[in-house]
Amino acid sequence: MQPLARMPREGVAGVLADIDDTITTEGRLTPEAYAALGRLHDAGLIVVPITGRPAGWCDHIARMWPVSGVVGENGAFWMRFDGAARKLVRRFLVPDAERAAQRARLDAIAQRILAEVPGCALASDQRYREADVAIDFREDVPPLPDAAIDRIVALMEAEGMTAKVSSIHVNGWFGRYDKLGMTRTFLAEAFGVDLDADPSRFVFAGDSPNDAPMFAYFPRSVGVANVRDLIDRIAVPPAYVASRRGGDGFVELADHLLASGSAPHRK
Repeated sequence: MQPLARMPREGVAGVLADIDDTITTEGRLTPEAYAALGRLHDAGLIVVPITGRPAGWCDHIARMWPVSGVVGENGAFWMRFDGAARKLVRRFLVPDAERAAQRARLDAIAQRILAEVPGCALASDQRYREADVAIDFREDVPPLPDAAIDRIVALMEAEGMTAKVSSIHVNGWFGRYDKLGMTRTFLAEAFGVDLDADPSRFVFAGDSPNDAPMFAYFPRSVGVANVRDLIDRIAVPPAYVASRRGGDGFVELADHLLASGSAPHRK
């Protein structure tokens, strides 16, 4: 990983960023990080949080934050607030009826994990989720050892689920979608952008193992400094790394991009 200061700044059309421990710091959205989102958005960049957080949170984020939209539950959907129509636009990969049919099975698997892995818990945001189950291993419970995290992943995969580890949760769902696939879909459907034509026009910032597909795909991928905490679990590390952790690292990224003086593409 090279220092963020070495990342080229010219020609960037958008910034994509994980939320937990990337935009936030120790579970809090700081005024400085929120202002950085606003500065990037006001500069005309496409700004999209790409998160494992639930649909209920993403409804709020799409409506209230200075962003162009949001991809949530690790790629289960995208949401965007249409200011002209004054309505929220939502696009789920899995149809409503299929998601409803999967819910009972997801809940049963979650209860088995809670029984077999001492110390873990359902994520506090589980009730707001539409497509997955999130098992907390360090957000609202004392941090669990790597062996416990691995056990949660193994139990999910044994049930045929996709399991991804973030900095705070193990998320599991049925299907093979991920953050990258829905990001590609969102940019095409909302902005007419063919991401594959030139992925270098977008910067992705993250910090954890579930960001690995994004780190691998984007030439301008950035880890905030705490990416080093989980680097042994990240299949492909980011190309660049900030000097500061969490939201402070995201502010560092915004400062770096906006110092270029180049005219971004307004969307």
